[in-house]
Amino acid sequence: MEDLADPAKLFKGPEKLPVIVIIENRLLARSCIVNILKRELAGFEIIEMATTSSLSALSGRDVRLIAFNIGDKQVTDPSIEDRLALIEESLPDARVALLSSRDDEETASAAMQRGVHGFFPTSIPIEVAMAGLRLVLAGAVYRPLPIQKHEGAGLRAISEYTSVPELLAASEDNGIARTTPERTMAGLTPREQHVLAALKLGLPNKLIAVRLNLSENTVKMHIQRIMRKCCARNRTEAVLRWSGQSNGYAR
Repeated sequence: MEDLADPAKLFKGPEKLPVIVIIENRLLARSCIVNILKRELAGFEIIEMATTSSLSALSGRDVRLIAFNIGDKQVTDPSIEDRLALIEESLPDARVALLSSRDDEETASAAMQRGVHGFFPTSIPIEVAMAGLRLVLAGAVYRPLPIQKHEGAGLRAISEYTSVPELLAASEDNGIARTTPERTMAGLTPREQHVLAALKLGLPNKLIAVRLNLSENTVKMHIQRIMRKCCARNRTEAVLRWSGQSNGYAR
């Protein structure tokens, strides 16, 4: 399918605005995504493409993010590898997010190992996707929590269970790292440990609530308790104290 975007028109937008590129070969899906982003991210110019073939025409533009829908294909599929390589070659400074019809752990992990900055299954709610997209634009790395099938329960986040979830964050080595508590955190309940792990990623209360299947009020309550237990004045200080990075703090 030919790219529906006219490369000659890519230079006629408001050049002072940073650019987000949406690469989706289905017109209806692409139009829906573009309309949502134009409403939610008014400070960006949204450019749509059907394929990666016109990316070179954006050379010289301030492209902040390229969101590429890989559909049902694996990240390791040669055609996807080629397109990701083309993205890196054409716009090496842009952050890359993948949309995928798959929501399995293998695909998500492969995407993060490939060095992309965001992995967005099409099964997640739009408000979660927008919160994750804002994280990527802010310089963080986003992917949903690992999911696990349970008989009669469908897909549920691992964070609903008693073990502390391993959240993914940026790493200088390979683009990802598993965020685990630096201390034993014996003074925190399991749920407070879950919330603290999400705080370390800088997630807003709304996204924490969605990830952990809690109400926003409950998340706020847990954050207040976490702050109180370490005598922190705000959530940032709480993260630093529980991570053992705040001077003068001793458990």
